Amino acid sequence: MTTTLITGANKGLGFETARQLIAAGHTVYIGARNADRGRLAAEQLGARFVTLDVTDDASVAAAVDAIDAEGGLDVLINNAGIEGRTEGNGIVDAAQVTAGSMREIFDTNVFGTVRVIHAFLPLLTRSASPVMVNVSSGLASLSQVASPDSPTYFYPGVSYPASKAAVNMLTIQLAKQFPTMRINAVEPGFTKTDLNGQTGTQTVDEGAAIIVRMAQVAPDGPTGQFVSSHGIVPW
Repeated sequence: MTTTLITGANKGLGFETARQLIAAGHTVYIGARNADRGRLAAEQLGARFVTLDVTDDASVAAAVDAIDAEGGLDVLINNAGIEGRTEGNGIVDAAQVTAGSMREIFDTNVFGTVRVIHAFLPLLTRSASPVMVNVSSGLASLSQVASPDSPTYFYPGVSYPASKAAVNMLTIQLAKQFPTMRINAVEPGFTKTDLNGQTGTQTVDEGAAIIVRMAQVAPDGPTGQFVSSHGIVPW
């Protein structure tokens, strides 16, 4: 039985990813900051729940201990993230971005991801088929954001794309460091979730598909890649 942890999984892409992986036979832990929402989501799905705030060292350490005590971990999906929109779904553009607003995004999307990975690596390295999926974004593709032919060219924000580009670099370097582990970044597509104020153009079912696929990659499958449901995404 494959045991999987999904951070930020009480709603949106994380919740749908959990649903699909449970259907595929995984034992899934719903990681969520809010205990009430996390437990409710786990009950709805038939999953397990673990309190997990990616911005808090003690919370992450307690989650490691809880999952370790239950037998360990095979798949880690780093899904928790924020975009940092203002009221009315406004995006903080390059002219408005401040160190403070950028720090808030990085604390969850980058430092939170690093915190979780560092804490769970000992469990993953004990797995016979360890897998890590880092949920990124098409906005992290520097070549696409720089191209007027790409829809992402017109996104005015800085903090969120920069945070996901950092996650991509983390993915590459970890994949080189741990060649027996399958570690990939995924681009779910512009999915309708609370993260983007429900402005996305595809369903969570469609967005979760690539996360689910890469969570089930074989031991000889791809690693160190940035992929979407359409194939390889340029860095």
